[in-house]
Amino acid sequence: MSVSYKGKIWIDLDNSPHVPFFKPIIEELKKNGYLIVLTARECSQVCGLADLLGLKYQKIGRHFGKNKGLKALGLVFRSFQLLPLAFRGKFDLALSHGSRAQILTASILRIPSIMLLDYEFTKGVVNPTWLIMPELVPDDAIMHDNKYICKYPGIKEDVYAPNFKPNPKIKDELGINGKDNVDDIVVTIRPPATKAHYHKRQSEELFMATIEFLGKKDNTRIVVLPRYDDQKISFKKLWPGLFSNGKIIIPERVIDGLSLMWYSDVIISGGGTMNREAAALGLPVYSIFLGKIGAVDRYLADTGRLVLLENIEDVKTKIVLSKHSHPNKYNPYDNVTLKTIVNKIIALTEEQKHNSK
Repeated sequence: MSVSYKGKIWIDLDNSPHVPFFKPIIEELKKNGYLIVLTARECSQVCGLADLLGLKYQKIGRHFGKNKGLKALGLVFRSFQLLPLAFRGKFDLALSHGSRAQILTASILRIPSIMLLDYEFTKGVVNPTWLIMPELVPDDAIMHDNKYICKYPGIKEDVYAPNFKPNPKIKDELGINGKDNVDDIVVTIRPPATKAHYHKRQSEELFMATIEFLGKKDNTRIVVLPRYDDQKISFKKLWPGLFSNGKIIIPERVIDGLSLMWYSDVIISGGGTMNREAAALGLPVYSIFLGKIGAVDRYLADTGRLVLLENIEDVKTKIVLSKHSHPNKYNPYDNVTLKTIVNKIIALTEEQKHNSK
């Protein structure tokens, strides 16, 4: 017996933050009768996180490194890798959080597309049909027809943070919860995205200064979450002593990052998503991102939910190393952000289906 669906939506997971973000969106769209086809790029633990969260996807393409020429080649190549699936799929909508390859493929096949974004300085190759972004981002910050821009309240991380259930075993899994280190201050740190187009060399220098600063402090344990395998290798060469004495820990497998942050005392990141996740959970968080600060992060900084570290002196003077009290569980609230985004996706899908008749 064939199953009838309201529509068919193709979602592309292009980077690791997209995995937890789209999981609740996928669940809600399925509840509303939509068939979801999921693709994923092999990049920054995307596939590992998707496996961890139980998402079924087709792995297509990979990251081509930080060289700008190879990036451009990789974009075109992955777009053509996506073409067969997109052509056969007869999708009503292509949906992503900034997948340039998907937008290009959708444009070639004239598939209506929605791109969600929360950083106004992102540069695309081809414009999507619609943009969905936070109300905090001003319309004039984006080169797009305002008629095709939709807004949602809150921040992207509000989509999944309210439904988060922390795993209290995470510290045991990392070996940082023994009776001998109960007073240790746990610092979780994410290095800069060195292969990203927006990366600045100064962010790496700030990250290294932060590790050096934390490494000299008593009773601190540093959990580093590398973005790439080569970062992991590089860090072990840079700080062999801190690794050998257990001061620095790198997880051996993909882990639940939200749970790790929940049971950490301090969070420091060179990328926006982890900073905003911590802010959404009400945790102490510091940013070592030195690119252009977007409207969302500027708002979080202005309201005291995020501290921007802009130089080495800030590392020494602004980071507060103290124990953070952790409730047994996170208290969810009515998720207006998730509902708004899902409702807009459904409305735009139905509008497109109506116009194509």
